[in-house]
Amino acid sequence: MMRKFGCALLLLLAACGRPAPEAAERADSGNPLEIAARERGIVRPEATDLTGVFERRHDLGRDAMCVVPDGADRWRFAVTAAFGPGLSCEASGRIIRDGEGWRLDFAGAEGCSALVREEEDELQLPGGLPSQCDKLCPERASLSGLRLPRASWAEGDARRLQMKDKRGNMIMPCGA
Repeated sequence: MMRKFGCALLLLLAACGRPAPEAAERADSGNPLEIAARERGIVRPEATDLTGVFERRHDLGRDAMCVVPDGADRWRFAVTAAFGPGLSCEASGRIIRDGEGWRLDFAGAEGCSALVREEEDELQLPGGLPSQCDKLCPERASLSGLRLPRASWAEGDARRLQMKDKRGNMIMPCGA
């Protein structure tokens, strides 16, 4: 009986030390440690900014996306998705906020846009893209349903992210 009381008391004391959820959401964004952590991509900044790197490695290769600011409430992106040896998609374009999601407008494919959402630090493209997007990828490959977990919130990481171009050369499509 005494043992159960002791465990309950420890649990109660541990719960007392936790800040209220509202207090946790009001972190001191002006704190030098908070600023340094955000600059290094260690903690998540406000959800109104998509800047950073999204990346996933898998058996067939690497899927990656970099996103950098491109004016007020606008970003530009580059994405690559691997589907096996010699088969991949490379695309780029612009992003704007659209309600609860983000609208990706793909360059070089007029009318090709997609509303994506970020859920639990993972960017999710819809399972079906407009037919105008078919020219983004060769053969049967498609960016439809692509899911990319966030790897960094840092703009510097996004600008330094390397991807292979169509010739196999390493480039930094979000750099400069």
